[in-house]
Amino acid sequence: MSNPLTIGLIQHACSDDVVANWRESEQGIRDAAAQGAELVILPELHASVYFCQTEDTSLCDLAEPIPGPGTERLGRLAEELGVVIVGSLFERRAAGLFHNTAVVLDDDGSLAGVYRKMHIPDDPGYYEKFYFTPGDLGFEPIDTSVGRLGVLVCWDQWFPEAARLMALAGSELLIYPTAIGWDPDDDSDEMHRQQDAWITIQRSHAVANGIPVIAVNRVGFEADPSEATAGAEFWGSSFVCGPQGELLARAGHEREVLITTIDRDRTDKVRRIWPYLRDRRIDAYADLSLRYRDKR
Repeated sequence: MSNPLTIGLIQHACSDDVVANWRESEQGIRDAAAQGAELVILPELHASVYFCQTEDTSLCDLAEPIPGPGTERLGRLAEELGVVIVGSLFERRAAGLFHNTAVVLDDDGSLAGVYRKMHIPDDPGYYEKFYFTPGDLGFEPIDTSVGRLGVLVCWDQWFPEAARLMALAGSELLIYPTAIGWDPDDDSDEMHRQQDAWITIQRSHAVANGIPVIAVNRVGFEADPSEATAGAEFWGSSFVCGPQGELLARAGHEREVLITTIDRDRTDKVRRIWPYLRDRRIDAYADLSLRYRDKR
């Protein structure tokens, strides 16, 4: 590899014990750094259970300001270990105003930037609209010592527009902290279809934009406190793919620190033979700004 970057994906379970969750995240970061990772990524909302399975205003107490305790903790680790860290926090922006926010700490411990989740789901077991205001920072990459990172979050990963806009803004990597799992009541065929779709859509972002994609998911079963659903079995399977969608590394369904190395120069090589950005018909895409194009 002419321009290598070693990446660590921290895949772990979360519980009601916030202290234990932070301990798990920190140990994963240390393990990844010890194996040579220069960029380390945590799953979505790694400091708590996935609380959006139910609607409960008391759970807003989990939120914290940014900058705040979470970014300070990650910043100290980033500086100590000399790594760039992508974390995922429940942001309290003001009283009654919350975001699902990714944070990036550079290798000197500074807060390089934040991204507020733009697409907010509202489905059984994923009642995020109750808690999170849609992001208002746009699709802006974050510059770090290891490159320009296009950080998005979970539900964003299903939208090609988000990936494209990050790529057009100069992102060198697309990164998706994630919390996605199976409904235990689904049959095995449906589980397979869902997981396969999740992997396929993100590999397609890599192909369409000619850049690597990194997705980091949590693992483990988390019960629905309301008992309205059977809970969520987070499937893990965190992965890294290259700019042609090729799978470079993939985790299993249990706790894992996944380490892989990418060649940052491959994007230029791939885009020369697959020049999608050159051939885009930007003069004909105005309807993409519509919710839906009704018959004319």
